[in-house]
Amino acid sequence: MHNIRFWFAHGSCSLATHTMLCESELPFEAIEISVHKQETQSEAFAKINAKKRVPVLALDNQVITETPAIALAISQLVPEKGLLGVSQIEQARVMEWMCWLSGEVHGQAFGGLLRPERFTHHPEQYEAIQLKSRERISDAFKTIEAKLGKNFAVGKSLTVVDPYLLVFFNWGKGLNFNMKGNYPHYSAFSQFIADHPSVAKAMHR
Repeated sequence: MHNIRFWFAHGSCSLATHTMLCESELPFEAIEISVHKQETQSEAFAKINAKKRVPVLALDNQVITETPAIALAISQLVPEKGLLGVSQIEQARVMEWMCWLSGEVHGQAFGGLLRPERFTHHPEQYEAIQLKSRERISDAFKTIEAKLGKNFAVGKSLTVVDPYLLVFFNWGKGLNFNMKGNYPHYSAFSQFIADHPSVAKAMHR
């Protein structure tokens, strides 16, 4: 049996991999850390993850960071669960989603809106960066809206893509995007995913 520890923050992208741990039914220690209180920037946390970001997974003596990598590590512990897809084509689709969500949607679009200082040394450029980032987020939401069906994003069961999409839906609502009005399929999907037992457990743990 592996010793599993998981550092997470409520409201952050760590919901995606936190859900995977709950769905895996493996025993693990969940360690909450506050981004708002800048606990991720502390020297103590930097010793765990020098990038100073969540999520972080410690698997025995191995520390793993980045959502796609953590999802892969968890899925390998319980391959029968199909957390990264069941068939080969489903696994490819999950990877396709994860590359785009983590790189473009999270890192670039939301990153530019929430952390414009990461994109320039000049504060007077922040507003322009944020305006462009809102456009990129809207474009991403349109793409997501067109791709989603009635239930899960990939296949017929929960994968890491589903709670990751829920994260961005919730962020969109919090940032005053008209989610229900402009993205009805994404809205219905997000409610469906939020009601999933593993998602609900991760959200309220």
